[in-house]
Amino acid sequence: MITLKSQREIERMAESGALLAEVHKELRTFIKPGITSWDIEVFVRDYIESHGGVAAQIGFEGYKYATCCSINDEICHGFPRKKVLKQGDLIKVDMCIDLKGAISDSCWSYAVGEPTPEVKKLMEVTKKALYLGIEQAQVGNRIGDIGHAIQTYAEAEGYGVVRDFIGHGIGPTIHESPAVPHYGEAGKGLRLKEGMVITIEPMINTGTWKMKMDPNGWTAYTLDGGLSCQYEHSLAITKDGPRILTSQGEEGTY
Repeated sequence: MITLKSQREIERMAESGALLAEVHKELRTFIKPGITSWDIEVFVRDYIESHGGVAAQIGFEGYKYATCCSINDEICHGFPRKKVLKQGDLIKVDMCIDLKGAISDSCWSYAVGEPTPEVKKLMEVTKKALYLGIEQAQVGNRIGDIGHAIQTYAEAEGYGVVRDFIGHGIGPTIHESPAVPHYGEAGKGLRLKEGMVITIEPMINTGTWKMKMDPNGWTAYTLDGGLSCQYEHSLAITKDGPRILTSQGEEGTY
């Protein structure tokens, strides 16, 4: 079932999203060669809890951590661990926050130290793909318009668009209808309505879009061992256009 949010609910989700955005901004300087993804996990959880929030991923469908920390060829749902990050690594940090009952969800990608040219371009393309998708999140457009914008751009740049993991509705729980694929046909799918709150979270690979699963049942890897990148925002569909609830500032400039 798709729930349409009231203005009051959206404002509360924006407060949750603002806290989540602050965590990501802090990670810009926290992430560097020599730390581990477990260090990130501890930092994130402490930051959320010290600011009155709850790390909402803990316990969700049995997941044990505040973050998903996916490194290099890990597409998503990587477990935080004590493996040291090195110069040139690409790490995706995904988290959800419950702030006084309001949920927000955002993943951001970080280069560890100076990015290689391959990592830098992949990050640039993935971030642009996210915002091209968000531009299509307009009242009266269809879900397929979002996926089509992302897919046509990313594939034209020579990248693969992950099919197995997609965006979704959000609030009052983490995952709700509708499903929001990052591929598709323009003009097809569910029509977007004012009050919907969704995530757009393209996962873009340097090679094939196909994946394989870790035996842990959570972590997905690129099938060919190529790099994967992800950016994600939570956003509300409004009569004035998409409202990004997890904004970190001036969009696309960071």
